[in-house]
Amino acid sequence: MTQFDLTDDQRAIQEMAQRFTADAITPHAGEWDEKHIFPRDTIRAAAELGFGGIYVSEEAGGIGLGRLEAALIMEAMAYGCPSTSAFISIHNMSAWMIDRFGSQALKDKYLPDLVPMTRMASYCLTEAGAGSDAAALKTKAVRASDSEGDHYVVTGSKQFISGGGENDLYVVMLRTGEDGPKGISCLVIEKDMQGVSFGAQERKLGWHSQPTAQVNFDGVRVPVENLVGAEGEGFRIAMMGLDGGRLNIGACSLGGAQRCIDESVTYTKDRKQFGQSIADFQNTQFTLADMQTELEAARTLLYAAAVKVTENAPDKTRFAAMAKRFATDTGSSVVDRALQLHGGYGYLMDYPIERFWRDLRVHSILEGTNQVMRMIVARDMLRG
Repeated sequence: MTQFDLTDDQRAIQEMAQRFTADAITPHAGEWDEKHIFPRDTIRAAAELGFGGIYVSEEAGGIGLGRLEAALIMEAMAYGCPSTSAFISIHNMSAWMIDRFGSQALKDKYLPDLVPMTRMASYCLTEAGAGSDAAALKTKAVRASDSEGDHYVVTGSKQFISGGGENDLYVVMLRTGEDGPKGISCLVIEKDMQGVSFGAQERKLGWHSQPTAQVNFDGVRVPVENLVGAEGEGFRIAMMGLDGGRLNIGACSLGGAQRCIDESVTYTKDRKQFGQSIADFQNTQFTLADMQTELEAARTLLYAAAVKVTENAPDKTRFAAMAKRFATDTGSSVVDRALQLHGGYGYLMDYPIERFWRDLRVHSILEGTNQVMRMIVARDMLRG
């Protein structure tokens, strides 16, 4: 694996995440997938290493790392289980939004529990009628006052929410004003607030180790102090969060695809056909070489984009979109070829390849579809 001029500290972080994955994730991920187990204890053990507040500031109890370090951690954990790594990424994005844009009172209220993941958080943007067109969201918050103080009354629902029904906090994008992006704000809503309910757990192709459900708000009273940022800033906050989320989901594709390459190398060296290892056939060698080359190219682009997001470079959003698109498409392509190299065995649950094939497929949809990533890149090119 290329080191991309990693510092000694970055290599140490990477190695720590790899050791944790080898010990706590990889041996159990197949069972989590097959039995749809949500590994709360393992996730909280990851938080003991600081992975519940990777880019939450040290002042707020996090470990205050950059986006490259976060990508290294997500990639390492996805080598064992992309679904679990992605879940931890979403929690980190939610905690970062509170730390970066919330008031001191809001940070004091929630971050001491979010960083150790004694409470877990979901990010709520997507709606049934507002997927790629996120600015068209309809969930509404109306400000009101009564004898109990100032609050918002929230009505609406969110779709495809990772952690839905299980997590304790929901960082919700909702409409407080006019149509379009400028009328969107961000509120932290607690699971136990009256009027919060959840749909049935979604039956999914992959990502079986994490819960996913619709989140419903029926006249939920939310204190005004739970506003993240100012009214009307929600869409900007959401998009800034997605820059990092896209890097992380791309990193999850890198980790899952690298695992499948490594499994394929071992399998093709052991598997005999026509009197020799299939690794000895030139077609197998060319396939493996292409898989690794393409993955290294995706990894290099993603690491470069992570540095740009950390440094707040002017082209950070373009690079995050390019990296997400390229890493997730490449990851799925690599895993598909790994399955082909395994032949019929790759289709069986006795081998991990089919699980990674299923888990990585959704990465080209979430955090903005890869078609939307192309739109972001092209618009930025044409604007210049």
